[in-house]
Amino acid sequence: MTTAVTDAVPTTVARRLHCVEAAAELVGVGRSTAYEEIRLGRLRTVRVGRRRLIPTEYIDLLKAEAAAAA
Repeated sequence: MTTAVTDAVPTTVARRLHCVEAAAELVGVGRSTAYEEIRLGRLRTVRVGRRRLIPTEYIDLLKAEAAAAA
């Protein structure tokens, strides 16, 4: 008799890093704007190989700043 392993594994895992395109969509800006913010140093990224990934904490910070400005 075997037991199902899927019961012990969570069905959703929160992403901790996002590609630039996904982060731009989450924040509500375009891809070019996201890359411009990276170039200006206003948006921090992590390099994984050749990819630039944006930590979820920075996305949450941008959302909070946008809400405060509105």
